[in-house]
Amino acid sequence: MLKKLYKRINDTRGERSATENYKWLRENRRSFSAFAESIDQALWRESETVARRITEAADARLREVEYDLGGGGVYPLLYFITRLMRPTVVVETGVAAGYSSAAFLEALEANAHGELYSSDFPYFRIPDPERYIGIVVDDSVKHRWHLYVEGDENNLRAIVDEVPAIDLFHYDSDKSYSGREQAWDQVRARLASNAVVLFDDIQDNSFFMDFVGREGREDWYVFEFNDKYIGLVGTLKRE
Repeated sequence: MLKKLYKRINDTRGERSATENYKWLRENRRSFSAFAESIDQALWRESETVARRITEAADARLREVEYDLGGGGVYPLLYFITRLMRPTVVVETGVAAGYSSAAFLEALEANAHGELYSSDFPYFRIPDPERYIGIVVDDSVKHRWHLYVEGDENNLRAIVDEVPAIDLFHYDSDKSYSGREQAWDQVRARLASNAVVLFDDIQDNSFFMDFVGREGREDWYVFEFNDKYIGLVGTLKRE
């Protein structure tokens, strides 16, 4: 926890200022629903339906929990991408209550193919914290789930050693610049040649902007969701 606090105070904000980063994000943002519909309208409708079901089930379950475990991200898009790509291995960081995990797992189950490897760390200052990680994930899809709870540095090392290749990587944990860099350095050698990579909350610093520039990537997208931004790198196509 002290290490995390130190990062927040002393971590770099990136090669660009916050103003420059926000300007770039606003200039390049796209509607993720329009983007998905342009690829497969019927599948996007399915994704919205499943997302509503996840939300309703999660709301009911979380009403029984006395702690605030946070909300969900752009999980309709995560479901859509997973159904479209039919990945064998999905890796995510940052589980929390498990909205994104649920979306991935529901999509993998619908595909009847693939496994999810999730990295998280137990909630701080909550009794018996591990029981709340991924609490909204339905038991029926957990047979495709591998959950690691020793923090990204340890978890990603173990996951990379276990999987043959990563087809889809979703980063939603330590939002510091160095946290993103460290995770990328750990997984990049294990990414499949056609892997899709997503970074959440890219408004926090200029990592994503700097990243696509340094890597010379042209296959990137910025989506806005609830006043936050998500960055995607890769080409989406049906497998």
